[in-house]
Amino acid sequence: MRWLRLLFRIFGWLLTPFLAWAASFFGAVGGALIAMKLANPIKGLAVTALCGALAGFAALIAWLGYLRQSPEVRQVLAVMEDGTPDTTEFVLPAAGAAPPEGSE
Repeated sequence: MRWLRLLFRIFGWLLTPFLAWAASFFGAVGGALIAMKLANPIKGLAVTALCGALAGFAALIAWLGYLRQSPEVRQVLAVMEDGTPDTTEFVLPAAGAAPPEGSE
């Protein structure tokens, strides 16, 4: 059961970058559809890259805003307010300290 919990934690940690990557991909697809109407290919590439960057950045800002406002989601995904992993459970106890109750 511990491995399953760790697997879900890792998924929660990777959700933020995956969300930004997916949004930038779909933004770039939308930019490419717009760029097809341009005659200059360099400007088309610039429009595609700009749309992808804007979509990824907007999705990341919206997701982090949601994480800041929802402590339940942060707890389930095991992330902090800024989207970084919450690793406080994995800190090793000091030498000679008794293990936490129920850890075995």
